Amino acid sequence: MSYSSPVTADTSLNLQASQLQRKGARQTGTEFETMVLSNMLRPMFEGLETDGMFGGGNGEEMFRSFYIDAIAQQMVRSGGIGIADQVQKQLLALQES
Repeated sequence: MSYSSPVTADTSLNLQASQLQRKGARQTGTEFETMVLSNMLRPMFEGLETDGMFGGGNGEEMFRSFYIDAIAQQMVRSGGIGIADQVQKQLLALQES
């Protein structure tokens, strides 16, 4: 049988907690950046007409918000504009203090 010392177990738990905090802070930052980008993109689509030969009509209008959110998510996955990194950094700094 092998026994781990209490110091090693405690250090391991602290490391796991730190990793969970980083992961949670990163997810929060990513979600916040997605929301900001989505809100920035919305005005670009407000004046678009949905009628005409190639327009989607009411269906296009109803699903436009999902489309805008998907664009914002893809922008964040592709590197975003740096908001997620700053939010993560600030959240971790607040948790440490």
